Amino acid sequence: MNTVVAGITYRALLGRRRIILLLLLPLGLIALAVLLRFFGGNDQPTAVGLMQSFAIGTMLPLLGLIAGTGVIAPEIDDGTIIHLMSKPISRPVIALTKFAVAVTMLAVFAALPTYVAAWLLVGNEDRIAAGFAAGSLAAGIAYAAVFLLLGVVTRHAVTIGIIYALVWESLVGNLLAGARTYSIQRWGQSIADQISTSAFFEADVSLSFAVPALLIVTVAAVLWAGHRLRAFSLTGDE
Repeated sequence: MNTVVAGITYRALLGRRRIILLLLLPLGLIALAVLLRFFGGNDQPTAVGLMQSFAIGTMLPLLGLIAGTGVIAPEIDDGTIIHLMSKPISRPVIALTKFAVAVTMLAVFAALPTYVAAWLLVGNEDRIAAGFAAGSLAAGIAYAAVFLLLGVVTRHAVTIGIIYALVWESLVGNLLAGARTYSIQRWGQSIADQISTSAFFEADVSLSFAVPALLIVTVAAVLWAGHRLRAFSLTGDE
């Protein structure tokens, strides 16, 4: 990791309107949890449903898209990445550093609010809050890697990311059981299921598949992003 690159990336990501987008979704999740508790919806089925459908099913992929593409795609679009790559810094190190920044953003804006929202509904019952927070973090790491890669390989990263997150994972994944096996959010739910002991929650994908899949996708995406940055021309052409 490179602390200079990390500092520049944090300032760029948090200083733009993306910070508003990063805040809106987790605040919405916590607001929903507060409303549900106020109206008597503080039971395990409600908490599990909210975590599955909104926290991991909707909020996490969108935050992953914002953070993963936001750490590098804008720099490629406006050409400032050229200045960074002209410095004596290994390009795989640049990719790894930006990946780490995206992961920390998802830990703060996705995993932590997921824990808070679940805790507001059911406290520490059956480790639902801890399970979904851990699952959110695990899936968020993979999302950060995949969307970072998209930001490097294409200028249409946001469009492709939305199609993947909302069409493939949310729509197709809910309709076709086989598609769930290749869904990052379902892998994250397997982690959550392993930690939580709630009788109202059962993951669709086995842990023995989810863990290797998360590791392979994350490592491959970060390595590929570093490789593509090596081939990135200083003229700005890919």
